[in-house]
Amino acid sequence: MSVSVNIEEVTKSFGEVVALNAISLQISPGELFGFIGPDGSGKTTLFRILTSLMLPDSGKATVDGLDVVKDYKKIRRMTGYMPGRFSLYGDLSVEENMEFYASIFHTSLKENYDLVKDIYSHIEPFKKRKASALSGGMKQKLALSCALIHRPKILLLDEPTTGVDAVSRKEFWELLKKMQQNGITILVSTPYMDEASLCDQVALMQNGNLLATNKPEQLISEYKGRLYEVQTNKMQALVDDLRKMNKAGMIYRFGEFVHVTDETAYGNFENKLEEFLVKTGHGSILIREIRPVIEDSFLALMDKEQNR
Repeated sequence: MSVSVNIEEVTKSFGEVVALNAISLQISPGELFGFIGPDGSGKTTLFRILTSLMLPDSGKATVDGLDVVKDYKKIRRMTGYMPGRFSLYGDLSVEENMEFYASIFHTSLKENYDLVKDIYSHIEPFKKRKASALSGGMKQKLALSCALIHRPKILLLDEPTTGVDAVSRKEFWELLKKMQQNGITILVSTPYMDEASLCDQVALMQNGNLLATNKPEQLISEYKGRLYEVQTNKMQALVDDLRKMNKAGMIYRFGEFVHVTDETAYGNFENKLEEFLVKTGHGSILIREIRPVIEDSFLALMDKEQNR
């Protein structure tokens, strides 16, 4: 049932803005594949090309061996697409939206209820409520149910958890894992770095460029240098002060800490760092070596790309 995706040198521009710059990658059947990157990185443009809603300027993309340009009718029948913005009919009820989208593919909610049951059961008690009156999390579950109602082989979800509360985000990803067990290939885009660890493979994207593609844990293991989190009693000045230190690498705010990389491999970097902070008037100094997370890896790849 599951399908593979192959993308070869796909490029797309809007005027002078390059949305996708020669993107190439392969997605295996049955994978939960994540496209991670901020707004403007090219995720939505790529999804629209894969769903045959937009033509690439150059390059080639296939879904289950079908060309997204030549075989667009077949691709649309096997694809479930959930756009980033809620695009269902607000004046229709939950149940009416489900029946409408099922009818487009010549099926019915009753016929395919088993496929959407895990998701639809969350909103079924409100099936008579208009879609416009649903909460953010419930709207996402309705949109996902509509995208699944025709038993697609591949599912593309464009930033499905943006603007959704933390509990609903967790529930949503649990539902995706259940769907993956049914053999559906799932492509999901997100600006949330913490969701990368929930994917089998991820593609890190920035300004239309593909920075890296790998398993999340592998991307983290390839992080170069040692990473420290730093906290002092002068957090507002900490980043600017650290940038004056010659042996410090990347420096950036990370929650309540500042992350600093040591790319010199000197064993006394931590002591040098503390001495420098004392000299620049900082107190209550906390310096701790930590293991990088996917966001640290992403920022390191961004820095490498910018310094080419």
